[in-house]
Amino acid sequence: MKNDELLKLAKEAREKAYAPYSNFKVGAALETKSGKIYTGANVENSSFGLSMCAERIAIFKAVVDGETNFEKMVVVADTKDVVSPCGACRQVMSEFGNFEVILANMSGKIKKTDVNALLPGAFDLRRDVD
Repeated sequence: MKNDELLKLAKEAREKAYAPYSNFKVGAALETKSGKIYTGANVENSSFGLSMCAERIAIFKAVVDGETNFEKMVVVADTKDVVSPCGACRQVMSEFGNFEVILANMSGKIKKTDVNALLPGAFDLRRDVD
């Protein structure tokens, strides 16, 4: 799928965010290598530790559907610069390999990167433990 189409889906997902505490809405669109698309939006909770980011929601939806090979992900928020995934999202992303990540804001700013660049030296139980 073209990047602008994925960005559109991420923006649409962002509108579904549940963010009554921060009012900081994030949307994500994840494309699998098989061509399926999964979207996510952040969901907050009054017990902040129970909140979930858009990126992880999209990934978890894909995994529950049997998809674990990812092509690329777009993440968008209404920020001055492009939005960047939190550390927890970066670690979850790294579990599924080095795929393209497109960071964006609502004003049209875009930065292309990948999982390895976002989290160099990521912990990997399959690699790091004998």
